[in-house]
Amino acid sequence: MGTFRELHISGDPFILANVWDKGSARMMAYMGAKALATSSAAHAFTQGVSDMGNVGRDEAIAHALELANATHLPLSADLENGYGDEPMHVALSIEMAANSELAGCCIEDVQPSNAMPYEFSKAVERIEAGVEAAANFRQKTGADFVLTARADGILVGQYGLDEAIKRLKAFEKAGADVLYAPMPENMDDLAMICNSLEKPVNALCAGPFARFALKDFANIGVARISLGSAMARVTHQAILDCGSAMFENGNFGLLEGAASGSKIDSMLLGGIETK
Repeated sequence: MGTFRELHISGDPFILANVWDKGSARMMAYMGAKALATSSAAHAFTQGVSDMGNVGRDEAIAHALELANATHLPLSADLENGYGDEPMHVALSIEMAANSELAGCCIEDVQPSNAMPYEFSKAVERIEAGVEAAANFRQKTGADFVLTARADGILVGQYGLDEAIKRLKAFEKAGADVLYAPMPENMDDLAMICNSLEKPVNALCAGPFARFALKDFANIGVARISLGSAMARVTHQAILDCGSAMFENGNFGLLEGAASGSKIDSMLLGGIETK
């Protein structure tokens, strides 16, 4: 298996499995994941809070490091907007994540407090600061760090495809390693994003995009497919379904579908040993 950076091949995507605790990390490793990532939303759920700014930098990086140490797989951290509006905040977050020996991170271009995008030039300056911090880390240590720059305006309904592509092109020029605009309207728009860029593109497989197969993403040039909080929310749907049946109808039947403890135990052990 290559390095985290070497996994990114346009047209030959790998699945970046977003996990939320050591158990989910080890299960994904056991089942064949090549790399892992945190999800700010999935992590927030485990803390009993909502996403978008309710978990701080120190807590998010400590969480990512705990999950990175749970397996031998590279792990990229979801660092939201870099935990501050200014370029120096992004640089500090990347410096801390890189020094924690994480494989990479992603940085968003929207403010968590109100989902408003940063003005274009400031959004670019923030990524430039992150690129510089990652480059300084590589120069000092010889270790690698992969920076993913996100254009989240489509996801939060604040701008359209043209603005997303404009921003991604600027992030690419600034030196970001991977580009990411979550949840465009359809696969044609995602293909346009891929065709507009030279560097690897991450696609989010959630919502309507979950109807497509790995080969469909490959055919349009995607290099990486992340899950965001989708898998975590599948587990929460199971809680909803079982809980509703129990507390509303006194029905425990859905519990019969539980995975066996011995199977989970073997996967957890196998996930530790995965190399």
